[in-house]
Amino acid sequence: MPTEGAERLLEETIRKLPPALGPNAIAIVEDGSFMYSDAVGDVPPGSIGGLVYADTRFISQWQLHLNGASLLVLDSSTVRPFAAAFFLTNPELPGLPANSVGLRRQRFVGRGMQERIELQNLSGKQITVELHLAVDTDFADILEIKETVRDRSPHITRRHAEDGSCLVFDYHSGDYQAITEVHARPPAQRVDNNDFAWDITLEPRDVWVCDLTVPALYSPKDVVMTVREFERVFESVEGDPAHEWRKGAPTLHGDSPILPEIFAKSIDDLVSLRIQRELKGTQIDFPAAGLPWFLSVFGRDSLITAYQTVCYGPRLTRGAVLTLAHHQGDELNDFRDEEPGKILHEIRAGELTRTGVKPYDPYYGTSDATQLWLIALSEYWRFTGDDALVRQVRDNVHAALRWIDEYGDRDGDGYVEYATRSSQGLGNQCWRDSWDGVQFADGTIPVLPIATCELQGYTYDAKLRVAELAEGPLAEPELAERLRREAEELHDRFNRDFWIDRRGGYYAIGLDGDKNQIDSMTSNMGHLLWSGIVPADRAGIVARQLMSDEMFSGWGVRTVSMADRGYNPIGYHMGTVWPHDNSLIAHGLARYGFRHEANRIILAMLDAARYTDDRLPEAFSGYQRAWSRIPVRYPTACSPQAWASGAPLMFLRTMLGLDTRDGKLVVDPDLPDSIGRICLVGTNAFGGRWDIEAKGRQATVLPSQLPPPR
Repeated sequence: MPTEGAERLLEETIRKLPPALGPNAIAIVEDGSFMYSDAVGDVPPGSIGGLVYADTRFISQWQLHLNGASLLVLDSSTVRPFAAAFFLTNPELPGLPANSVGLRRQRFVGRGMQERIELQNLSGKQITVELHLAVDTDFADILEIKETVRDRSPHITRRHAEDGSCLVFDYHSGDYQAITEVHARPPAQRVDNNDFAWDITLEPRDVWVCDLTVPALYSPKDVVMTVREFERVFESVEGDPAHEWRKGAPTLHGDSPILPEIFAKSIDDLVSLRIQRELKGTQIDFPAAGLPWFLSVFGRDSLITAYQTVCYGPRLTRGAVLTLAHHQGDELNDFRDEEPGKILHEIRAGELTRTGVKPYDPYYGTSDATQLWLIALSEYWRFTGDDALVRQVRDNVHAALRWIDEYGDRDGDGYVEYATRSSQGLGNQCWRDSWDGVQFADGTIPVLPIATCELQGYTYDAKLRVAELAEGPLAEPELAERLRREAEELHDRFNRDFWIDRRGGYYAIGLDGDKNQIDSMTSNMGHLLWSGIVPADRAGIVARQLMSDEMFSGWGVRTVSMADRGYNPIGYHMGTVWPHDNSLIAHGLARYGFRHEANRIILAMLDAARYTDDRLPEAFSGYQRAWSRIPVRYPTACSPQAWASGAPLMFLRTMLGLDTRDGKLVVDPDLPDSIGRICLVGTNAFGGRWDIEAKGRQATVLPSQLPPPR
């Protein structure tokens, strides 16, 4: 059961948030834009909602009123990842009985927003109504929206066209500029302050239609968003990037609908979270981290997503590898925590970054993205045989290896450790990057620099994988020999220094700046199984710890043991359950032959997804399943989030035992009875597509009739 302290912390966390948009809030996303509203389609002022593009909020209020009253929602939902529909009606109003008006809002995003409002007279007599759309913007940086938004109103000019067809907000601060334009067709009869107002008279069954367009601009010279036809926007259209990406993804069918439905939702979310950009004359796709707070390039998140998805289509993996190689660190910069060869943590494009207040252009405060970049490159090559791309990034590979040995290992002890040099930097630079994400078992915070255990596992795996590349497309046999020797030495040293015999045996989460073992018991142990650094005789002990009541909540493995003092079921990294974390843990368990334990995690996660519309959010609270009965979402969890959306794809790969060996696709399934028979149609490998049919421990792999993806 949760403690009283945990319940108080949950209340305080929620109380500190800006006004929420309700449990049925609607978020749509496409190519770096998202719109987040309540179920009516409105964004109340002061809430966390709005239209955001490139880390700037271009709309902070968007509210419809009919005869001065809010509308009632009949139904609303996303129709496609970038599009939503809202079906509304009127409450009882003076002179207008309830349900006299039917109103539909259709909305989609893509470097801005378009919305169509259709109002129909459902009564048996003529009606005249007044429709108001209240619009405002604060041009908030995405980094401010969850906290305190600076008042920019003295620097925002507002104007409107005399004919009521356009409302313009123009923000200037030094050299920084952002512009919101709202175009209305038909024009409003009146523009009152920031409100469009229409007086509408309708005969019975007549329909009034208004189209609104909101391009997101950083200067008058910006390219205006492409205007789509509403009649076609809710259909898949040939040539549309999202359609083409989706067409190249595999489909899943099965005896039970649960896994195919979750798989399809994950594919759709990954399509919506992809960002398409041109890099050196080539169009590439890479996965943004998550909606709403992380719709940008990230190192760790994008690379783990790339790994999770590579066997279903290498496009995101290729994009992540090339994008991050392009931004690889090349100098020492304390403010950005940049070092030569280092792979970035995140890139931001909002005002605080553009004006140099924040260091996110890019920020390099992560100590695992460099190893994960090498791992993702290796996995991409294993599933594609793309020797040319590996050779293309040869210099990036060597720079990454140098970073690991020269900058990652800060004191020459053979371990990668971290400590920020930036006044704005992250204290913890592993995946548990909240301020208290790494603790001793008694709750005390360790001194920097810190060498967490999974960083060493990633380094071990990365060196073995690059050794394979060095023997293959890089043709550097001496490098391969050196890396294998270094990996073996790291394996032995790590298993000496990080193992703790107490509590039945487990791995410390890390070593602190004084080389003390940080003795909390965490889910990071599962990442060690994924990396392969755990000796076979200890793997069973680690598996037993991960599946113990203290670690396994019934929905998944917690980030920290309930027996540790710092455990909190709603502590961001101190008791919650993360789907991406569990996808790596399950894959690691299966790697060592613990297929039953892996399947137990997978089935629990699939059960959890059924409570959240087949979508796994960023994190769940760590309450025991027997107590909570439902998976309680973490209060500010991103949804969708890329590596959470990638988790079901990784779960499927784990159950199928899907891998490559000597340039061939291999399958070694262990499907639970509740999953039954499944058929994965059109998965991607080696430039072709394949159909996999499996049940229990039997499977067949055949060339697919589908054309290869573009």
